[in-house]
This record gives sequence, C-alpha cells and structure tokens, in this order.
Amino acid sequence: MSFTGPPRRPAAPPPARKRRGALGPTVVVLGALVVLLLILAQVWTEVLWFDQVGYLDVLRTEWLTRSLLFAAGFVVMAGAVAASLNVAYRSRPVYAPSTQEQANLDQYREAVEPLRKLVMVAGPALLGLFAGTAASQQWTTIQLWLNSVEFGRTDPQWGLDLSFFVFTLPGLRFVVSFLMAVVVLSGLGAIATHYLYGGLRLGGQGPRTTRAARVQLSVLAAAFLLLVAANYWLDRYSLLTKAGEKFEGASYADVNAVIPSKGILAVVAVLVAALFLVTAVRGNWRIPAIGVGLMVVSAVAIGGIYPAVVQRFQVQPNAQELEADFIQRNIDATLTAFGLDDVEVTPYSASTTASAGALRQDAETAASIRLLDPAIVSPSFRQLQQNKQYYNFADALSVDRYDIGGESRDTVIAVRELNLAGLGPSARNWVNDRTVYTHGYGVVAAFGNTTSSDGQPAYFEGGIPSTGELSPYQPRIYFGQNSPSYSIVGAPEGAPEWELDYPDDESGGQENTTFPTDEIQAGPSVGNYWNKLLYALKFGDEELLFSDRVTTESQILYDRDPRDRVEKVAPYLTIDGRVYPAVVDEKVVWMVDGYTTTDAYPYSKSASLDDVTADSLTERSTTVAQLAPQTANYIRNSVKATVDAYTGEVTLYAWDPEDPLLQAWQKVFPGTLEPISEISGDLMSHIRYPEDLFKVQRELLSTYHVQDAGDFYTNQDFWTTPNDPTQSGSVKQPPYYLTLQMPGQEQPSFSLTSAYIPAGGTRDVLTGFLAADAEAGNEAGKPAEGYGKLRLLELPRNSTVPGPGQVQNNFDADPDVSTTLNLLAQGNSNVLNGNLLTLPVGGGLLYVQPVYVQSSSGTQIPLLQKVLVAFGDTIGFADTLGEALDQVFGGDSGVEVGEETTDTGPIAPDADGQAPGTETPTPAPTTPTPAPTTPADGASPDAAAARQQLDAALADANAALQSGQTALAAGDFAAYGEAQTRLREALDRAIAAEAALAE
Repeated sequence: MSFTGPPRRPAAPPPARKRRGALGPTVVVLGALVVLLLILAQVWTEVLWFDQVGYLDVLRTEWLTRSLLFAAGFVVMAGAVAASLNVAYRSRPVYAPSTQEQANLDQYREAVEPLRKLVMVAGPALLGLFAGTAASQQWTTIQLWLNSVEFGRTDPQWGLDLSFFVFTLPGLRFVVSFLMAVVVLSGLGAIATHYLYGGLRLGGQGPRTTRAARVQLSVLAAAFLLLVAANYWLDRYSLLTKAGEKFEGASYADVNAVIPSKGILAVVAVLVAALFLVTAVRGNWRIPAIGVGLMVVSAVAIGGIYPAVVQRFQVQPNAQELEADFIQRNIDATLTAFGLDDVEVTPYSASTTASAGALRQDAETAASIRLLDPAIVSPSFRQLQQNKQYYNFADALSVDRYDIGGESRDTVIAVRELNLAGLGPSARNWVNDRTVYTHGYGVVAAFGNTTSSDGQPAYFEGGIPSTGELSPYQPRIYFGQNSPSYSIVGAPEGAPEWELDYPDDESGGQENTTFPTDEIQAGPSVGNYWNKLLYALKFGDEELLFSDRVTTESQILYDRDPRDRVEKVAPYLTIDGRVYPAVVDEKVVWMVDGYTTTDAYPYSKSASLDDVTADSLTERSTTVAQLAPQTANYIRNSVKATVDAYTGEVTLYAWDPEDPLLQAWQKVFPGTLEPISEISGDLMSHIRYPEDLFKVQRELLSTYHVQDAGDFYTNQDFWTTPNDPTQSGSVKQPPYYLTLQMPGQEQPSFSLTSAYIPAGGTRDVLTGFLAADAEAGNEAGKPAEGYGKLRLLELPRNSTVPGPGQVQNNFDADPDVSTTLNLLAQGNSNVLNGNLLTLPVGGGLLYVQPVYVQSSSGTQIPLLQKVLVAFGDTIGFADTLGEALDQVFGGDSGVEVGEETTDTGPIAPDADGQAPGTETPTPAPTTPTPAPTTPADGASPDAAAARQQLDAALADANAALQSGQTALAAGDFAAYGEAQTRLREALDRAIAAEAALAE
C-alpha cells in the first residue's frame, strides 16, 4: 500500500507582464518629427531661396565652413576635457589618505559616483557645444586666413606684408585663445577630479599630490604657459592696431618699451613652462612656483612699470618730437586705408563780396542747381503720383541723373511701392494681402532744378500706366524697400489673373499685364505639398497650405528688400545705408553699394561706422539708414550690386578688383562676381559715388587733412561737419548730390558734396569744402576718368565765409525774409526750409536754399514758393533762383532769369485715375512784386488804409490757399493752378501793404 498524500494544487500561472503603453514613445516620436519639421522650415527653405537666386554655392560654403569649425571645436574641447577627466579618475589612488579632509569628501564622492559616467560624458559634451558654436562664428576669419592674398604693401615696424595683419594674425589669435580656453577647462576638470578622489590635497603632512596628478597638472600648466608665451609674442604685432590717446598704432613707448617687454615675457613664460615639465619628472613644486612668482613680478615690472616710466619721464616731456615719426605712420596709413591718399587739395581764398557778372563763368553750374529737396517733396509725389491708396513712396527720395533730350539732368526719382496699410481694415485679408496686392507699379521722376509754375515738381515720368521720358520699361515692382513679408505670385496658363496692377475704370474690373511665370522665376516654387508645408510653418500661415490660389505654378516671394538680398548672397559685405532705383535697359533695378572692411590695418585710425554715417537724414528717414554697427580702419567700395525690381535677380560686380579683401573673398566664393566689363552703358550711367563711404571719408579727412605730424599733435586746424541748420538738435548735415564745377574742373559734373567748419569752437565759419566726382560713366559705357576723385577746397585760417549755421541764421534774421515767411506761415500753412546747398562759384561760396509752403493739416503738398541765396553776408530772396541771384549780384548774376524754372508740366492723374502724359513745356510766369503805392506828393499812405489793405490781402491769400487744397484733393488741377495764381497775387499785395506800414 502506498501513500501518495493529498493531491497537489496546480501551480499558479506566473503574473502577466505589464505591457508598456505606446503613448509615451508615440509622443516622443511625434515631438521629434515636429521639431525636425520646424528645423527644415528654416533650413530647407534657405536652400530653396539660395538655389532660386543662383547663389547656392555661397550658402553651401558658409554652412560647410561653419559645420567643420563646429565639429573641430566640439571635438577638441570635448575630447580634451573628457580625456583630462578620465586620466584624472583612472590615476586616482586606490586608498585615499586617512585625513579629516578626505573624510569630509567621502559624502561628495558617494553623491557623485552614481552620476559619474553621465557627468564625464555630458559635461565635456556641453562644453564642446559651446566651443563649437563659438568656433563656427569665426568662419570668416578662418576663410580669409586660408585664402589670404598679398597686399603688396609692408608695415613700417616689422616690414611684413599687410596680409599678415589682416588675414593671418586674426586667425592665429583665435587659435591661441581657443586652445587657452581648452587647456584651462581641462586643467580645472583635472584639479576637481584629483581633489575629489584624493590625488590632490590641500592640508596634512607629506606630499600634496600623487605622482600621476603631479605629472598631469604639470603638463597642463606647461601647455598653458606656452600658449601664454605665444599670446605675448602675438601682442607685439597687435600693438600696431592699438588705439592711443592721440593716434592709432604703436607709439614711441610701445616700440621702445612695450614690444621688448612682450618679447621678454614670452621667453620667461617658455622657461617657466620648462620648469613645470621638470617638475613632472622630478616631483618638486617649489621651482615652478618660484618661476610663476618671477613671471608675475616680471609682468608687473617689465610689462607695466617700465613702459609707464618711459612714457612719463621720457615721452611726455618730449612728446611732439618723439611721437612725430609714429604720428606720421598713423597719418600715412589712415590716408591709404580710407582712400584719402589722392585727395586734390586746393587753397581757396573765397571772396565774400558779390560783384555784377561774377557768375558768368559758372552760369552752367548756377542754372543747374537742384531746387527740389528729396527729403521734403515726398508728400508732393504721394499726393500727385500715388494714384491709388495701396501705393506709396519712400519718405526720402533719391537723386540721380538722366539724359533727357540729349542733356544730363539731375533728377529726383522714386518707386511707387505697395502700401498694404492704405487698403483699410475692411480690405485686409489673406487673399488680398498675399495674392492680389503683391507689387508696386512704376517709377516717378522729376527734374531736380525745375518746378511747375505753382511750385510743384516738374515730372518727366509718372502716371499709371507709366508714361514719359523713361518708358517703356517693366513697371511691376515685386522687390523693394517696403514690400510685404511674402507674396504668392503666378497662375496656371489659362487661369484668371489674380494680381492687381490698377483698376480698369472703364470696365469696372482690373487691369493687368500678362504675368510670364516662365520668365520671372522670382521666388521658390510652392507648387508641391512639401514646399507648401514648409513655408506654411516658416511664416505661420495655414492659409498658404489650404488656399486654392496656391497652384502648381505658384512662387513665393520673400526677403524682398534689396539690402537684405545682397547681404544674404554676399555675407562678407557691409551694405550702404541707402539703395536707390534706376531705370536701366527697360527695367527697374535697385542700385546697392557694398563695402569690404577690416579693423586690422596697421596704424590706421579706427572709425565707428554707425556713428560717422549718422546724420539728420538717417535720424528722420525710415528708408535711409546708417551703416551697421562695427569698427573699421580700412574700407573699400569693392562691389556694386543690382537687384531687379521685377525678378529679384541679384548681380554683383567686382568694382574694385585690386582690393585684397575682395580678392580673398573671390577665392572663397568663386564665380559669384561679374567683372566691370559686364556693366552695360545704361547701368554705368547710373552708378554713383556712395554716400556712406563719402561720410566716412569726410569724417576722417576733417582731421587727417592735417598731414604734418607736429601740427597734428597739437590738434591745430582740425575741422568738423556742421550740424544741419534746417533741423533741431545737434545732428550732422548730410552730404548732397548736385551738379557743380569745382575749381580746376573743365566742366560741371555730378558730385557729392559737404562742408567743414572749425572743430571744438563756437565759430561757425567755413574752413573747407569737399566734393567727390560721383559720376561713374555715361550711357556709351565709357567709365568717367575722374570717378571717385576727392577735391578739397581749403579756406584760409582767417576765413570769414559764413558756415551753414550762420547763413541759416542770417536768413531767419533778415527783416524782408522773416516778414514774407511769417505771412506765408499764417493761417493753415507751414513754411519748410529745404536743404541748404553750398557751391563754390563766382570766386566764393554760394548758398542756395529752397523754401516750401504746405498746409498744416489735411492734404499736405510742399510747394516751392521762394528761393534763398547767400554770398558772403549778402542775401537774395525771390520767387525764382535767377531773380534771387540777380539780387545778390547787383542785377547781373550771369544766369538767365527764369532759366531754372521752366515748367515741363506735371504728369498727374486725371479724373479717371489715368496719367494724361507729359504736357507741353511752358515758361513759368513770374509775378513781380508791386511797390507800395504812394500819393503824388510823396507822402506815405494812411496807416489805417494800409492796414485794411493788409487784412484784405491776407484774407484773400487764406481763401486762395483753401481753394487750392480743395481743388487738389478733388483732382482738379486747373482750379488748383488758378488758386495758386491768386495766392501769389494776394501775397504780393500783403508784402506791399506791410512795407507801407513800415514807412
């Protein structure tokens, strides 16, 4: 009988494993995809943009250089720090010394140990990210170093080609500084690890370091000191760009004390590094510690005290003599670096006494004086040529020159750009903003020295559709300074055209020109879903993804400002603060000037480019800017660029192929620049000398026209640019484009001009006048021989020729002028002083200022009503320039009266919004100012009667002004002209009555 016991219960099944939820991984994957899409929306769209404009190689080169530098910086920093931490950890003592110090560290070791592997990986990686980012930002420095070219000019101290200072030295300094940071962080990591794990201790008896710790820290210290030695050695060269109290570059004390001390300190650093290597072998810290102490003492005594003693006791008592050679180095280098070494300086003993016929030899210049102020007449363009509320003009217009009727004429020109804000809230929606109102339309141009009979600009191109002397040309303006952030353009063949040029008033529909999608190719395609998605994310507009108006033929236009487009395709250029439009070869292009700059030119004066290019125009304009903030001691206008206003095409021309900086960048970005020979004759005729370069040069020349080292040291005869007398506050007067003939020139030429007054004083007298030949060539394609030639007129030191501020004060204080302007300013009118132009004519300096009158409210149209002229202390004030000149020059200025006020007739919209075209030129009527009537016996008229006449005249003037504004708002230009005639007659009667009261 067998006993089996109670039956066994079946074994319980093992508990089911808990399934991991899929939500977490799904969220992570989706999040990663979203992040990837957002990155692609910024990165891949940049690729599409650069590929569209034809400069993909620029983006590829920049990104590849940045990536390689980032990788190198990451690997070097992360690798060095990680290796230092691992060496320190692996060489830790097996048993830490039994001391209270180590006992206190036990808790930290226990806390760190679980995270040790993470810290030893994440810490170096994080430092590597920072280092890689910093290294990638130096891509321009490295590329210039790798692609350097010879300057063909040596520095005066070392005899090295300047390419060493401009290209090589910045690269070496970056590498040394980066490696110093690597060694310091590696050393700090090693010190912390050795201390934590017992390889290094601060207290107790016996050795303070283990052998492994001593070797590692000694090697790191030696490496750091070798880098310090290299830094000292490079400092010797960097002194040549040091900013001094009176001049830039190495001074007497620098050359004779600082440079030798830097060499000595470099040798000392190498010796102390060798002492640390000895310590790594022999184990005695005392010797390198003494070496470090001696190094510190040497740095203080040799590097600090000794140069200070030389400066205080040797240089200061004899500064003018000892610094003379070094000041001369500074003068010579500055003149060369800023293109001032070929300035034509002419002593000019300007006459202050006007004599009859004095302007006969300069009659051509006087007759072509620009009377339109481009910073004032924008409202006139807006009211008379805007045509539709969704168009607008820049607040500061541009000055150019055009060949009209075989004669080169100074011109004020503007582009009619899109102004979405003018549509009003009810019309603002995605469809209108992005697909209907996509572009501006046409240019408007007026003669610079001519106005209509009522003071309006005399247009020779304008209207919609465009008519005039410049037509025909492609009028659509897709790329400009005020274009929308992005627009969708293009439609399939046979589909309705959505974009609007202007309404067709006869049919009630809209008028469009055919949109050639196969020709424009202005922006990347959004014809596929992938591109739609990326651009919808880029601009945050889901409508772009779902709109039926985004078709297979659609393109997206963005980055439309000409300055932005040139900056993107040529990232090495500093772009001029003003771009200007020109009608060239039957298309509208934006003209853009680009500069190559550096701050590493030995001995040259440094200039803050944003400060020296600021003036009253940049202060009040939204479209004219100063240069981007940077410091430079070398500048060249090396590139002329154009941006097609219709296609957005960017073309870069190597304007200064001899510039070493440009040559280096051409090696970096081969094939991106066109030679000068590719510039057409029409384009050449509109290239002009750039304003910002001229501003920089006039700022440097205000000091560096003094080329004697002794006079320079004593600050004798330094000048400054006068403040703009037409504006409140202390803001510089901008330079002005106008046609003039400088002494020594055979004929008038298009020039850029500025005046000088004494620096640091209260005397507002003229000390100099600077002009640059601004015309690059003519329509035949022949470059102008004198382009860029700087001509400086130096007035005697005892000059009494009034400066701009004094002349403006003389104008304001003149009784006749102030009385008339006060009359003009009564009622709802404002008087605006135009730009105060200075011209060297008649053996002296002539000042000309247009005076405008506009309504103080409602429709504001500045109308040229008067012209002020000054020669010395003599003032002329009349309706026309010729009359004002005759007043100054005794009735015989040599300039035909009325010559400058020929009326070409405005191109203005008619009642249907169309432009009637150019009217037949008619001479401007001039209304003589009637003398006050007096009785036959010569007695003065009764005061009461004169007062009644004055009141009646003012009332008539106010009524005429109001009638004119009403007529202008209604588009009735005939009535407006009649009102202006009545206004002038009433003002003449008011002036006569005022004169009678004065008697």
